[in-house]
Amino acid sequence: MKKITILGSTGSIGISTLSIVQNHPNLFKVIALVANKNITRMLQQCELFSPDWVVMNDEKSADLLRKKLKNRKIKTFVLSGEKAICEISSLPEVDQVIAAITGIAGLLPILSAIYAGKTILLANKESLITCGYLFMKALISSKAKIFPIDSEHNAIFQLLPLEIQKNLGVANLKKNGVKHIILTGSGGPFYNFSLSDLSNVTPMQACSHPNWSMGKKISVDSATMMNKGFEYAEARWLFNALDSEIEILIHPQSIIHSMVEYYDGAVLAQLSVPDIKISISYAMSWPNRLHSKVDFLSFLKKNNLSFFEPDFIRFPCLKLAIDAFSQGQAAMTVLNAANEIAVSAFLDCKISFSKIFQVNNETLMSSCFSEPNTIEDVLEIDRTSRILAMNKVLSLSS
Repeated sequence: MKKITILGSTGSIGISTLSIVQNHPNLFKVIALVANKNITRMLQQCELFSPDWVVMNDEKSADLLRKKLKNRKIKTFVLSGEKAICEISSLPEVDQVIAAITGIAGLLPILSAIYAGKTILLANKESLITCGYLFMKALISSKAKIFPIDSEHNAIFQLLPLEIQKNLGVANLKKNGVKHIILTGSGGPFYNFSLSDLSNVTPMQACSHPNWSMGKKISVDSATMMNKGFEYAEARWLFNALDSEIEILIHPQSIIHSMVEYYDGAVLAQLSVPDIKISISYAMSWPNRLHSKVDFLSFLKKNNLSFFEPDFIRFPCLKLAIDAFSQGQAAMTVLNAANEIAVSAFLDCKISFSKIFQVNNETLMSSCFSEPNTIEDVLEIDRTSRILAMNKVLSLSS
């Protein structure tokens, strides 16, 4: 039985992970759950899974949860704050840490899990975007393992030789016969919109993804295609890939989740219905497979699978992320911070959809940081960049 901790248990990834645990109680036991403020959902999770530990990032939420658990005579111990989250991420009895906290807030807990030698199921792409070099350096020098659970990266992982699966971040693609990684993306809800239409879209429209059910932030990133740019960066780090070894294709149906092209001419593709539980269950059970209880793909009902080149004119955030990666780690940290501020401002109706790119681009252009050598350097670049981005938002919304 694998003992697990879920960082971000009340979000969509956490909920999907717990559904797999519920379907396979003989294979997994929940030791610890971590969330921000969602007391109602966390209380339900405690009642169902009886974790030993819970950490709420928000102290008031932790206090209220303690009272509710006590009233229900549930003996789960409740902690609060960032330090406690890092401590819970490295519990000695835990085998797997599901890293599903969104944003840079997930960075330190994930690093704690790496230093403790855990198997990390990574859904938090920001930890690689903002800290790729330091992240991979820590991973290589530890006994930790990493399995991606984003659908595209998990698909690539499934298609790669065992030698690369066991040595993510260091194995050479060419030496293992891999010519290209083909990263697919749906294009989001606005791929057929004109430039004028894009300037008028609402947060509700941007959060309505045609294929996937996701949180608001990642849904907006999918709509701008910034998410695909970040996935490009993540793939570069995870698979030790050169720019010439990655191709991005728009695939609106989200049936082929990614492909790997080999030097012998073979192209392997991972196909399934768009359900994240497939990726999570494979990572949790690797190298075996579980019955995830999701719908099976019916080829007779899928009459058309189409592919297009990405449109950098309508979706400039994608090109911005690709270019920022080539500039270095500092640029990616700036871009991630600016994008979090810009997306939040859009969701709060402070700026228009098209202004997300403007905030990101102007923040990146006005930044000049040395490459980070420590985690503290990364966090300082992030902090300063958020201030710059906030000022850009204020200038646009005034």
